[in-house]
Order: sequence, then structure tokens, then C-alpha cells
Amino acid sequence: MTNPKYAVFDPARPYFDLVRTALGDLVDGEHFFDIVADDVVYEVLYDIAGWPRVIEGRPDLMAQFRGYCDHIRLQTADKLVRHAMDDGRGLVIEYEVHGTILATGVKYHNRFCSIIRIENRKVAHWRDYMDSLAAWNALTARAR
Repeated sequence: MTNPKYAVFDPARPYFDLVRTALGDLVDGEHFFDIVADDVVYEVLYDIAGWPRVIEGRPDLMAQFRGYCDHIRLQTADKLVRHAMDDGRGLVIEYEVHGTILATGVKYHNRFCSIIRIENRKVAHWRDYMDSLAAWNALTARAR
């Protein structure tokens, strides 16, 4: 059952579920926003309009994902590859997401690699890489 306080983030649920599965028992909490530290640093190494390169703190991260969910609905997240490191203090995950750009109906498919540092059973730092061309193509495609 989905926690009602996270209902606004339902369009990104496949991503959140994949991340929660990937982190397994390395972290505490049920939802993605429960497993990130209050002072999490979420860093993206790509330029997408409206998404800052560095997000600091859970409230700002939630605000960014709220905007994401206004524009994209994911149907699935898959092809998870998990690489443990640093005796459980770090994890590298590779995965894909598949969804729809809501304004245009254009299908969105992207690949990611995320490097995650865990402290006190919470995600303390997240560094994200993605296929920027896939995002650009989906976001600039014309409506169907």
C-alpha cells in the first residue's frame, strides 16, 4: 500500500520502487524519501532545464521530484544492476526508466548510473549520470 503522504509522487513510483529494492537492507525506511538523510546531497552530472546540478536536503529534493512528476509519468523502471562497494557504505546502481512526457505524449526511455553513499542507514549522497541525449530527444519531440 502506498503511503498517502507520498501520493503526489506516484508518477515516479517505478523509480522509487527500483531504488528501494536496490538498497535492500542497507537502509531503513519504506519509501525513497524515508531512506534519504535529512541533509542528503543529490548531485546530477547533466544539464536539464529546471533541474539543479546539486540539491541539498530532503525538502528540496522532494520539491524537485514534485516538479518531475508534473511532467513525466513513469510506467516501469528495470534492468537493475547493483554493485556493492565500501563494505555496505556505498552502492552503484545502473537501471533504465520508461515513461511518457505528459505535455506531448512522447515516450521517454532513459538509462542511468547512480553512485550512492550511505551513512547511518540513510542515503547521504547521490551522484547521478544519465543518457542526456535520450532526455533531450524526449523533451524536445513534438506532440503526437
